[in-house]
Amino acid sequence: MNLNSLYKFQQDLPETDKMPVLFLGHGSPMNAIEENEFVSQFRKRGKELRKPKAILCISAHWETRGTKVTAMNHPRTIHDFGGFPQALFDVEYPAPGSPQLAAETIKLITKAPVEADDHWGLDHGAWSVIKHMYPNADIPVVQLSLDYTKPVKYHYELAQQLAGLRNKGVLIIGSGNVVHNLRKVAWQQLNEPFGWDWAMEANDKIRSLILNGDHKSLIDYSNLGRSLQLSIPTPEHYLPLLYALALQGKNEEAELFNDTTVGGSISMLSLQIA
Repeated sequence: MNLNSLYKFQQDLPETDKMPVLFLGHGSPMNAIEENEFVSQFRKRGKELRKPKAILCISAHWETRGTKVTAMNHPRTIHDFGGFPQALFDVEYPAPGSPQLAAETIKLITKAPVEADDHWGLDHGAWSVIKHMYPNADIPVVQLSLDYTKPVKYHYELAQQLAGLRNKGVLIIGSGNVVHNLRKVAWQQLNEPFGWDWAMEANDKIRSLILNGDHKSLIDYSNLGRSLQLSIPTPEHYLPLLYALALQGKNEEAELFNDTTVGGSISMLSLQIA
């Protein structure tokens, strides 16, 4: 990650109009190979948005001690799940990586040291949604990890340092779920709209706070009552939402889509900031 790499990044990705930011509720890994209302919306976004020069994805499924960013030329497709049909394990998403974007990300983040990673690849939180948006796998994809040792506000503030990438043609995507409690899933209703009362209450609170631009309350979600505690038993699926919201400008609105709760305790709520 030397100065030549950074200079090449500047050449490859000149200043552009500001790119949007997405948070995508990825839900079940089966969404990678199924046709439903959720993947139709992912596909729609991919067709409507200006084609990015590269993608930086913050996935719920890459937690590390410290912060890392994938820096290989050819990230592998990671099948980080079990108990699903072979067809899902057969999916490959051979998008290139971008050592140049990794280097620029490391340069921008001054809040903490960031390690270039050559081992991870693309987990299903990334490829299961990006494959619908860009099926040709012709856009470089880099992943940024979640440091599980840090508090929620730390992640929000770190994400703010990524803002400059939006003016370099980089599409930043957070991938998780605002309500995600696998221990409370009604598996027989995983493929249909259904939410427990507490999950619907939490989703309503989160939706309202997003639309009101109340990021402080969203950061302090543990103080929002029992429904939020049940809906976010661990933070990793919620944090990618804050990475997206941290990049919201003063005059930018959040457009919500896929606002459906499935399986009792998984919200597919997604948003676009533009």
